[in-house]
Formats: sequence, structure tokens, C-alpha cells
Amino acid sequence: MSLSLEDITLTYPDGEGRLTALDTVSLDVPAGTMTAVVGPSGSGKSSLLAVAATLVTPDTGRVLVGGTETAALTAAERAELRRRRMGIVFQQPNLLASLTALEQVELMARLDGRGRSGEARDRARELLDTVGLAGLTHRRPHQLSGGQRQRVGIARALMNSPAVLLVDEPTSALDHERGAAVLDLLGRLTREWGTATVLVTHDRARLSVADRVVELVDGRAGGQQESGQCGPSGA
Repeated sequence: MSLSLEDITLTYPDGEGRLTALDTVSLDVPAGTMTAVVGPSGSGKSSLLAVAATLVTPDTGRVLVGGTETAALTAAERAELRRRRMGIVFQQPNLLASLTALEQVELMARLDGRGRSGEARDRARELLDTVGLAGLTHRRPHQLSGGQRQRVGIARALMNSPAVLLVDEPTSALDHERGAAVLDLLGRLTREWGTATVLVTHDRARLSVADRVVELVDGRAGGQQESGQCGPSGA
């Protein structure tokens, strides 16, 4: 299932006028590929993710998930689309302090009301194994490193088998080695799971993990440039 943004323009009130956050931006992300979005602070990267996640409605343009135009959906249908077909990895994992890594991931299925408790727990355990945390399932956030917490966030985003994965600056709080491991993991999972992944990142040294790179400047996007393919990863 692909993600497409077509001629997106988004403005916000700014005094007596309006500030343009996105100016006719287009983005096409086929299933099983990753598009990295880079640009300076204030260039529109966060706004782009918010529009892609259907959290913000653009002034003009279309957002299509698997060919379905999201503007044609009701608010409830868009919420269901986010819950069942999209995974979001936040800059800060925002884990619940009282829950173990296993419970953090399992909670996503319970919130969606799908699957029996045992099935949800088995899947959560499998996902934590996939992201390299098999032996840490019963640790709480304060017992995990920053990179490990981010991996829990990735497992949580994958819990409901999303077709679209939206990732916001996942390495901003990590050192170079841990950041590289997280990006390699995301690249590998994109291809193995067939997700249409959008990665907002400041880490230009690791852009080879993406299939395409788009640079935003003052709300405008340059052409989608092909990047190196993600090689095998031990992340």
C-alpha cells in the first residue's frame, strides 16, 4: 500500500496574515520503500508528517493511502485509518513509566480492541524480538537505554501491521552508533514488512538507508533524489 501527497499547501494564521508551512509539496512513497525528508528547522518537515498522518487537513492538495483519498473519509474513518493502517514513531518514545516493554507494545492491540490477550502478548513478544529486545521484555523505561526505548517505540508502531510508517527524528537523542543502528533497523523493517515509510531526519550521514531523499526549504520540496539502497543490517 503506497502513500501519496499531491500538491499539498498548508498555511497557518500569523497575525493578520497567514504563514505558509507547505507550498505545493508532492511526495510519492511506494510500498516497501523509505523516503527520507531533510531540511533546516522550520522548513515544514513536522507539518509534512502531520498532513501525511491525517492529523492536519491541508488547505489544498490530496493525501492518498493505498489510492484512497483521505479527505473523503469522515473524522472517525480517518482515526480508524491511523489506528489500523499507520504506525508513528515519535522523536521521543513517550513510554509509560509503569509499563514493561512488553506491556507498552501489547497495549496498542488492546486499545484497538483486536485480538485476545494471549495473541496480543505473543505478537508483542515477537516484535520485541524483531527489534533486538528479546531479553528485555520485562524492563521498564528507566531500565532501558535511549536506543532501547526507541526500539520499543518502533515495535509499538508496528503492532497493528501498518501499511504506512511515519518516523520523526528517531535519532535526535542518540549517539552516532545507536542512531545508525536504529536507522538501519528501520530500513530493514521497511523492506521486510513492505511499509511505505517516511523518515524525517537531521542525520545526513545515514541517508543511504533511504531509497529517496527529499529536501524541504521554506515549505518547498526539491525533486525526489534516488539514494543508496539499504544493505544487510545487524541492527
